[in-house]
Amino acid sequence: MSILEVKDLTVTFPGGIQAVRGVSYEVSRGEVLGIVGESGSGKSVTSLAIMGLLPKNAVTSGSVKLHGRELLGVDADDLVDIRGKTISMIFQDPLSAFTPVYTIGDQIAEAVRIHQKTGKDKAAKRAVELLDLVGIPHPSVRAKSFPHEFSGGMRQRAMIAMAIANDPDLLICDEPTTALDVTIQAQVLEVLKTAQQETGAGIVMITHDLGVIAGMADRVLVMYAGKPVELGQVDELYYRPRMPYTMGLLASIPRIDGEEGPLVPIEGNPPSPAALPPGCPFAPRCPMKIDACDDEEPPLTEIGAGRHVACIRSREIEHKGLTGADVFPVPVIPPSDVVRVPREQRPTVLELTDLIRHYPLMKGAVFKRRVGTVHAVDGISFDIAEGETLALVGESGCGKTTTLQQIMQLRPPQRGRIVVLGKDSATLDGSARKALRGDLQIVFQDPMAALDPRMPVGDIVAEPLRAHGHRNVDQRVAELLTLVGLDPSYATRYPQHFSGGQRQRIGIARALALEPKLLVLDEPVSALDVSIQAGVINLLEELKNTLGLSYLFVAHDLAVVRHLADRVAVMYLGRIAEIGTVENVYDHPAHPYTQALLSAIPLPDPEMERTRKRILLEGDLPSPADPPSGCRFRTRCPKFARLSEAERQRCVNEEPPVARLANAVDHGAACHYAEEIEVITASNDQEEK
Repeated sequence: MSILEVKDLTVTFPGGIQAVRGVSYEVSRGEVLGIVGESGSGKSVTSLAIMGLLPKNAVTSGSVKLHGRELLGVDADDLVDIRGKTISMIFQDPLSAFTPVYTIGDQIAEAVRIHQKTGKDKAAKRAVELLDLVGIPHPSVRAKSFPHEFSGGMRQRAMIAMAIANDPDLLICDEPTTALDVTIQAQVLEVLKTAQQETGAGIVMITHDLGVIAGMADRVLVMYAGKPVELGQVDELYYRPRMPYTMGLLASIPRIDGEEGPLVPIEGNPPSPAALPPGCPFAPRCPMKIDACDDEEPPLTEIGAGRHVACIRSREIEHKGLTGADVFPVPVIPPSDVVRVPREQRPTVLELTDLIRHYPLMKGAVFKRRVGTVHAVDGISFDIAEGETLALVGESGCGKTTTLQQIMQLRPPQRGRIVVLGKDSATLDGSARKALRGDLQIVFQDPMAALDPRMPVGDIVAEPLRAHGHRNVDQRVAELLTLVGLDPSYATRYPQHFSGGQRQRIGIARALALEPKLLVLDEPVSALDVSIQAGVINLLEELKNTLGLSYLFVAHDLAVVRHLADRVAVMYLGRIAEIGTVENVYDHPAHPYTQALLSAIPLPDPEMERTRKRILLEGDLPSPADPPSGCRFRTRCPKFARLSEAERQRCVNEEPPVARLANAVDHGAACHYAEEIEVITASNDQEEK
């Protein structure tokens, strides 16, 4: 029997804007329903409507039944009894979901007391039990901590503890892993599985990460422009999609086990709910569009047992066995002339040698005193050759951003050397530094924050040109916009008039204005939908090859890195753990940390996700103000527990340097007991060497 029945749910905001247009689905006990789609497709609005959390000016119609009881139109006081007890929600941002002035334990205990009418002491004990269940270390102590004292992963686990406090029948998870590192994401997903086993709840998993859905969901609902466009069992939908939109989403995903080459983007942007096109909303972006697609919007039609598709050409797709690569054009990216020259014969554009950046840890509001040192970057070395992309990867707090800041400042480092295009940053004066900035540019993570909303796009792109005294500025701006795939007429518009992917292209155009030789890319695609992300990744690869650029690419998404980078450096707590070519590091990782990172990345392949071997790390990243002695990774290292006492003492007392691995030209790891193993496709029945 179904726990939740949603029928023809419609949500309309003032101005007649329909954010959700006739959504219907059911969730049974113990079932996981995945809901996927691009930003603006109506996923989160649907969940908020079910929970009764929409603003008062939203008009909701249709039916939402929980155990046969209608929820739409229910009095707010009655909803309080239902929310948190029969149905619970795990929000995307746990920091804003928790009250900052109450401890975590008090907030979980409050959820228990409201619905179970139990005493204060008993509720507090239950809160500690729940924190222990979701893997919070020292739960009795951490229950007294405030939300800001928890890391992102711990806050999300605490949010799960609160959601399952009263054994709900249904859990709605709204992007529960979006802002987390892959290692923490793997822990949170494991906690969700444990929570479901404990409560037997049905789960609605809302996310844009198709890899997460592949490993978690039983059925998948794909949404576009506020409506469901495909529904089916996870294996059927992933291996045999029948809607071009679903096919495009799956084809656009970068995979760590995938082949090199361009990704398959979905051109264009999702339509605004205020201005939907006639007929099928996906038609303007669909390569299979025919005239009949503009006549009327296709309904969600059953094409098999439990399989529904909203496309008039679904039968043709099934008959021909088409895939995303068959339907969507695969871009052709011209090869680079630079890479034909062996790496050792190419000039070095960036070289870091034993770079160190420490910050004083101060205490006191009026009379400040130094109480410690933050070891943000603690002696790293790498270089980038002309025409090469080096990716810097690692968890939040490992020192990636600090490294970028030290490079971009072009000033003497605290210790070590930074050499940019043959020039030591310690020897540069003001004029030399300004001249060198033209050859070293950056593309930021958040394009909206990086672009001045008060300036038209043309002025934003022209700003560096005017600062360096270039002539023919308007002509150059038009060339740059064309180069990144935008129409020159867009120069008069403002940043807020563009989509996220278009704004990032504007940021790239600005960075290219002075014809730089080295581009620093700070998480340039992390804020984009996967369909838009694919086009930006292809653009970056094409620009590198045609313009002879070199990239320093900072990212936490190792699947994107595999497609874009030539070499990769894995950072952990201010040090480099492993470095080498992408092929060596991904196919034969030698450091336990790299192995854990790669094993934690979900694959958009249900069968592989069910059988893959996971290496789960315990706990969170240690504080850079108090790094462990010896090997910094030993406190979380899964290999450490299997070592002999003498071997452990070496890890405790001696910090391992990056040492070249045997039989490898370009592959090194900072581990006393480095051992190459395969983790990307390793299954649970394969024993680790």
